[in-house]
Amino acid sequence: MSTATSEAAVVEARAVEKSAADSRHAPIPFRTVVGVELRKMFDTRSGFWMIVGIAAAGLLATVAVVLFSSDSDLTYDSFAGAVGVPMTILLPVLAILSVTGEWSQRAGLTTFTLVPHRGRVIRAKLAVTLAVGLASMALALAIGAVGNVVGSNLAGVGTTWNLGPGAIAYIVGADLLGMLVGFMLGVVTRNSAAAIVGYFVYWFVFPTLSMLLAANNAWFEKAQPWLDFSFKQNSMYDGGFTGQDWAQLALTGSGWLLLPLAFGVWRVLRSEVK
Repeated sequence: MSTATSEAAVVEARAVEKSAADSRHAPIPFRTVVGVELRKMFDTRSGFWMIVGIAAAGLLATVAVVLFSSDSDLTYDSFAGAVGVPMTILLPVLAILSVTGEWSQRAGLTTFTLVPHRGRVIRAKLAVTLAVGLASMALALAIGAVGNVVGSNLAGVGTTWNLGPGAIAYIVGADLLGMLVGFMLGVVTRNSAAAIVGYFVYWFVFPTLSMLLAANNAWFEKAQPWLDFSFKQNSMYDGGFTGQDWAQLALTGSGWLLLPLAFGVWRVLRSEVK
């Protein structure tokens, strides 16, 4: 009886020891990594003031529409568009900072020591980027709705809701693509200044050059939708995509977004962290 009890105790002790060893070596849950990356996005000075700037710009845009728009322009489309413009420009910068902070602030050594599988960190940063983008756009639409109600009541006109679910989906999709461009530039360059400059070149310089080239060359005007990703991204704000439009977006997105992102991730996974 005592022998059987002793053997059972030994088996139980080994099971407890194995369970403890497994728990010591268990990877950090992905949700925990996502939570940490979410906090890191806002607890730096640059991230905090970026959020403050986005909120202030949205509020000022709403007030500007109320004060300076004619009665006929006091519509949901006008308010949502005014609030959305600063977010469209600034949110990709937030996506850039969420990636480049590991290198510009030299936090990468700590991060990749705690989470050796760098791919999990990159996936967590991507998930946080998309989640923050969706939440910010929902906030912009909510602020636009409040501004639409308040502005129309102050002007004594009827409240116009002229932005349907389909149009909202196109706008959100275009803004998410912009955030992915910022994320891609952050992964490729791993330098905040270089990525931010690259993003503004992509957002302001490339479209201008492409427009001028299309205006002066008939062949490029026809080829532009198949070559210029920013052109197709901006076209999403107008909505009404056909099958050909989606094919053009997929082709240009593969060349300008997915391939550079894959290259950047490949470099991150293999580069030395200092």
